[in-house]
Amino acid sequence: MLTIAKLINRKRFISQVAGAGIIAAFFPTLKSFAMNKSPQGIISRQSRYSVKETIDRLENILKGKGVTIFARIDQQAEAARAGLAMDPIELLIFGNPKAGTPLMQAMPICAIDLPLKALGWQDKDRNVWLSYNTADYIQERFSLPQELARNINAGPLIESALQ
Repeated sequence: MLTIAKLINRKRFISQVAGAGIIAAFFPTLKSFAMNKSPQGIISRQSRYSVKETIDRLENILKGKGVTIFARIDQQAEAARAGLAMDPIELLIFGNPKAGTPLMQAMPICAIDLPLKALGWQDKDRNVWLSYNTADYIQERFSLPQELARNINAGPLIESALQ
């Protein structure tokens, strides 16, 4: 299994030998990380709030729209319980069975990405981000009809939490 450190070392080697263009061709995910962009299908938007405040805001907006909150996981706290330190990260798992069930009926395996998730996290520069899968990505990933993807477009609600 390649770790980020191995990929970075491999990137240095390849860039020295073959030039940076090769990296983009063979390591697009690494290029995304290096450019501080999200991997394909994930939108990451910067938040002016702390991780906790960002997820609190999103949770309140979702609840106000009748969306079910299935779980909220404070991954930093879980790491601390294991004796490990990490920057703040909280995962919010949410959805609406009336919206998600038709997708799972059409393609049961899409349940691996449902219910929806939003991740609040802090980078090494102390910037806070809110990341989530796009509905289009889930639709394309599972070859779902476009009209079903509209059921799970949480982007506008997520964006409103950042205001």
